[in-house]
Amino acid sequence: MKHLIFDKMGTSLSFSEYSESNGWYALKKALKMDPEDVVLEVKASNLVGRGGAGFPMGLKMGFVAEKSSPTKYIVCNADEGEPGTFKDRELLSRNPLKVVEGMIIAAYGIGAKKGYLYVRGEYSDQKKVIAQAIEDARTAGYLGHNIKGSGFDFDIEYRSGTGAYVCGEETALIESIEGRSGDPRIKPPYTADEGLWGEPTLVNNVETLVNLLPIMTLGAETYKTYGTEKSTGTKLFSVSGSVKNRGVYEVPFGITLRELIYDHCGGVEGDGRIKFVQIGGSSGVVLPESMLDIELSYEAFGAINAGLGSGAVLVADESVCVIDFLKATAAFFEHESCGKCTPCREGNRHIASILNNLGKGIGSAVDCDTLKRTCHVMKEASFCGLGQAAPTAVLSTIEHFRDEMVAHIDGKCATGVCALPEGGGR
Repeated sequence: MKHLIFDKMGTSLSFSEYSESNGWYALKKALKMDPEDVVLEVKASNLVGRGGAGFPMGLKMGFVAEKSSPTKYIVCNADEGEPGTFKDRELLSRNPLKVVEGMIIAAYGIGAKKGYLYVRGEYSDQKKVIAQAIEDARTAGYLGHNIKGSGFDFDIEYRSGTGAYVCGEETALIESIEGRSGDPRIKPPYTADEGLWGEPTLVNNVETLVNLLPIMTLGAETYKTYGTEKSTGTKLFSVSGSVKNRGVYEVPFGITLRELIYDHCGGVEGDGRIKFVQIGGSSGVVLPESMLDIELSYEAFGAINAGLGSGAVLVADESVCVIDFLKATAAFFEHESCGKCTPCREGNRHIASILNNLGKGIGSAVDCDTLKRTCHVMKEASFCGLGQAAPTAVLSTIEHFRDEMVAHIDGKCATGVCALPEGGGR
């Protein structure tokens, strides 16, 4: 399979190697087009955001492009804080110039003159590489005034996060860039109307912006020959857990989850059996082994009221206790909640408390129902995406593994991970 993202340029870090490996071709082609035609080409490709929300990129660009404001911004969201997700780190480490080129193309299409590359604070090892890439692009005339004689001015500023998971939410990220605490804003207004410093702003994930390169290079129609009708192109999946070959895999949309795990990742470590797979990080859905033949596409996951999220794939074999797994997930969200809204702040605390009791064998028969009610309130009433998505793993685990959860009340842990009193419960 020909890769669209991790091709031979993916191993190059130097400016000269990138330029000699067809680097900047997509940008040069875009600069010969009218900005509105760049946006139309992206719309025609059916590219959707790879950060988790899955919103059509072309529409997002169009919303900002149509604004009459003389000042517009583009923000690359590289605050990759979703547990189990490390695809953007690979892109930034292997070839940050692809990210830079994607940002310039998007900026040209919407008419932005300034961009911010906001990188997760924990990615300190990548800072020097990214900063060098930006400087090299600027020195070579791909950033700054009158880029390559096109009459288009654009530059990029590097910004580092400080470790807040909530800054992956675009309005919280914007607050952070502006120098305030990374708390989500009320919507509307949306960032396309009033984003960074009150101006129209395009915010996109690293992988999304990099996909502009094959779209410009190959054309929208060729790009759509990869993947499915509604999920075009390829997708990067960060695979971890009980698999033989952990890592980042680029595959076309439309293959099954089973194919990804067994054909690409080599199957389960120790040739064990899969108990469940979580898709999309800690805020993603939990699927049992019986659902591994689901197609990896937005439409297939939409049909089961789930999403692909950030593309994280956590494989758990039969040695994993679902209560122990959920306790770790709940602890993460309880810690990362900004505390701004009651449903998320108190809901995550309440979920963690119930799961901890179940893990000690002192739960009650109504705990699963209480968890479900709490989760539904959080999904409906939380202020931002963190609180709305935090209960996803709990709800899907109750759906598929309720018996194993309830067994803890009787002092029975299927894996022996939990130290339970015999015949416990209350």
